[in-house]
Amino acid sequence: MIDEEVAELQAGGVDAITAEFNTYEDYLDRQITSTDLYYLEDIELARQLVELGYRGNGEILKREEFDSRKEAAEMARKQKLHNKPKKLASAMKELTGFPLLQALAQREEAVRSGKLTTIVFVRDRNSKGQEVSGYIDYAYRLKTENLECVFDRKKRLMPKPSDLSFYNWETQTSTSNPSPNFQVIADNEAGLLFKNKRDRKIINVDPRARPGDNSTRTEVHTDEYMQVVLYDHVTRRRS
Repeated sequence: MIDEEVAELQAGGVDAITAEFNTYEDYLDRQITSTDLYYLEDIELARQLVELGYRGNGEILKREEFDSRKEAAEMARKQKLHNKPKKLASAMKELTGFPLLQALAQREEAVRSGKLTTIVFVRDRNSKGQEVSGYIDYAYRLKTENLECVFDRKKRLMPKPSDLSFYNWETQTSTSNPSPNFQVIADNEAGLLFKNKRDRKIINVDPRARPGDNSTRTEVHTDEYMQVVLYDHVTRRRS
């Protein structure tokens, strides 16, 4: 198994030495024979002799070079993980009879890729029986939370005080927060607005108004919640 991992790392441009050995001491120990230890009786002395070139086969890396290669290998490993396609939280889930989850699953891949941003308006009662509502940045939730439990129906997608906008109708608690994708514009005559940070387009959530350029409003009819509305915005970077 280790040999397979080393071969894979080499194929990705990582040298075998740093892939095979976790520490410089491990690397030196590979060059030490049982005969060396028998006569020297000191592992540290044996390592020093290997590092100085008096023991071992071939050219021995200095500690600085080993550490440098190790750091480069770690950067390559992280880059590979970063480029690895993210598993969809909704993949292989049975969502028949759950319109909101179906709608979110249909959008997940496009939202993760950045081609689409979706604001989810949810109104329902929380675990305390209080009516709450809020606007959720779906992309930000996908990035910061594992929503697989939502698609497994073990947990409900509910608005929180940390979302774009949140209101508790019983306590009259109100909060608003920007996200990496949206700026909240709350104090204006048009009511609550959201500005997409990528193309700076405005999304108007007033049901009596047009949602805005490249935006659509979709009401989801479901028994899962009191009210659900999706605001989809196709993002286009400003030229």
